[in-house]
Amino acid sequence: MTNEELVRAALEKVGGKSNVLTATNCMTRLRVRVKDDAKIDDEGLKAIEGVMGIVHDRTGYVEIVVGPGKCRKCADICRDMGIPADAAASTANDWQTNKAAVKAGQKQSKVKELFKTFGDIFIPLIPGVVASGLCAGINSLIGQVVPNYADIPALALISTLLGLMNTCFLGYLTAWVGYRAAEKFGGTPILGGMLGMITGLDGINKISSILGLFNEAVPLDSILRAGRGGVLAVVLGAWCLVKIERWVRKWMPESLDIVFTPLITMILCLVPYILIIMPATGYVSTALCWVVEKLCMSDILIVRIIAGYVSTALFLPMVAMGMHHGLVALYSVQLESFGYVTLYPALAMAGAGQVGAAVAIYFKAKKCGNTRLKNVITGALPAGLLGIGEPLIYGVTLPMGKPFISAGLGAGFGGAFVMAMQVAATAWGPSGLLALFVMTAGPHGVAASVGCYAVGLVICYIMGFIVTNAMVSVEDVANA
Repeated sequence: MTNEELVRAALEKVGGKSNVLTATNCMTRLRVRVKDDAKIDDEGLKAIEGVMGIVHDRTGYVEIVVGPGKCRKCADICRDMGIPADAAASTANDWQTNKAAVKAGQKQSKVKELFKTFGDIFIPLIPGVVASGLCAGINSLIGQVVPNYADIPALALISTLLGLMNTCFLGYLTAWVGYRAAEKFGGTPILGGMLGMITGLDGINKISSILGLFNEAVPLDSILRAGRGGVLAVVLGAWCLVKIERWVRKWMPESLDIVFTPLITMILCLVPYILIIMPATGYVSTALCWVVEKLCMSDILIVRIIAGYVSTALFLPMVAMGMHHGLVALYSVQLESFGYVTLYPALAMAGAGQVGAAVAIYFKAKKCGNTRLKNVITGALPAGLLGIGEPLIYGVTLPMGKPFISAGLGAGFGGAFVMAMQVAATAWGPSGLLALFVMTAGPHGVAASVGCYAVGLVICYIMGFIVTNAMVSVEDVANA
């Protein structure tokens, strides 16, 4: 089945193109919003060739898992068919559409909606995060393997280019986040980008000094300083900016709108943003980083072990419920504050537990003659090893139930080991074998961090296999 055929089949199972409001994609899923939720045929979607699974836990919204790369192509096909990418692009104005959107908003959990908002803002940034993190990781490896690389012109040039690619994203992270946040909230994206850029400029320190809020002795302890609040400040600031922009636009004459609305919006937003939002979210960011550091990098080994096991074991259920999107804000705060992420290496172990569980199920499927399940696992395992877990999750472990739990319990051992060894990452996004080159931070050096991550993967494979083998019977597999 071609991608176009898949999209047409999927649209038919969600009530047809006329029932679709928007269609976007993340890393592995086609995300579809509809007018009438009752028209979504869950079983019909699952039966489509190429669909690995679906997530339909909210009214008017369904995620169709089709895998990396493919999801982007499917979203592009939707765009070619005239389906908008987001609500802002939609021109549907009938009362039924508005009613469906309102009802969907009323019924879904506020916490889930908050997490999804963070996901919608940060997920499009993942390619940049991954590229930037890989550049930082490879640069660190060059420094470890060839200490005198600066004396070798070719290596010095490569190192400089890698450094530029890392800095161009991480150095302006608040600007990228501001742009995405304003776009998500329905405002002018470039104004959000400007707000994010202002957050990190030295002029903030001058304002802080004038107001007596700058700590000359310890600048990082200042109530207000450049970068204070980071991405959390920018997200909240962008939300306020959009509210102000809409208010200004209501009374601004159309002939003056393009000139004065942006100017007045920025002026009205900047004062409360700099004086209130940045200091307040600065304390929140500091508190979040402190808590995560105390758990993930605790001086007490048993604390790190327990934190690693519990967080890894619970991560896949969070993914299944869509609550993992809330973590990307935490990753961003850590990455911006310290240049590395401490929680992600343990959570990246969760998918490896799925691999071990799938291997255990494969042997049982072979024993009982479940050819369908064998073929699904054979096709999904290579992707699982590379850290793309959806084919295994939605095609094997989650539908069976027990293996989904046993995979998490097995993966917890790898997560405990990785956190015990204080592995840290320079990015988030990739997992499995693909994440090896971003696991280059931590107190023990690049080689030790990469090596410990690799050992953690092996532990997950083995323990995922053992726990699943003990919990899942041949009869369970035969009936799957």
